[in-house]
Amino acid sequence: MERQVSVDGETHKLGFPFFVLATQNPFEFEGTYPLPENQLDRFMLRIEIGYPDRAAESQALRTHRDGEPVDTLQPVLTTDKLGELQQQVRQVIVDDAIAEYMLDLVHATRGHAELSLGVSTRGVLTFYRATQALALTEGRDYVIPDDVKRLAIPVLAHRIMCSGLVHEGHRQRASAILQQILNTVPVRM
Repeated sequence: MERQVSVDGETHKLGFPFFVLATQNPFEFEGTYPLPENQLDRFMLRIEIGYPDRAAESQALRTHRDGEPVDTLQPVLTTDKLGELQQQVRQVIVDDAIAEYMLDLVHATRGHAELSLGVSTRGVLTFYRATQALALTEGRDYVIPDDVKRLAIPVLAHRIMCSGLVHEGHRQRASAILQQILNTVPVRM
């Protein structure tokens, strides 16, 4: 499928592969604004990295001593191999009981008293594909309940909205609510 993007009224074809990595600064920085829910929903994962430990920062200082290390990076796979891996992900088996478990989790977000917005259909489809990808990277051709549990917060937390005013602790509250749902919704067998 050919992808296109429109910028300032001009359409551009995007080559394969095309994906977006984004960083988010704290809201206090001038010129930084939260994305609307429909745009957040298009990101597969939200991963919090935090600050590196002292040893990693020390290593960064050493590697930047003589230049910019990113200038010497070499590809670790070809675009053809990436396409093959994407097709392999689609072949990873998701048992119907595990798919129903994912739906149970998603539907629990939609009816939760502390949430004004639950996970969308796009979100559950992304959740499904992410579990397949995790299983493949772990050397399995099938998804297990632990894959679902491991990815629930990174895949779903940015897709839900807590009731009340949006504030700095929203991200932590959303994660806590998802953890509560994970703790209460039984795994289907």
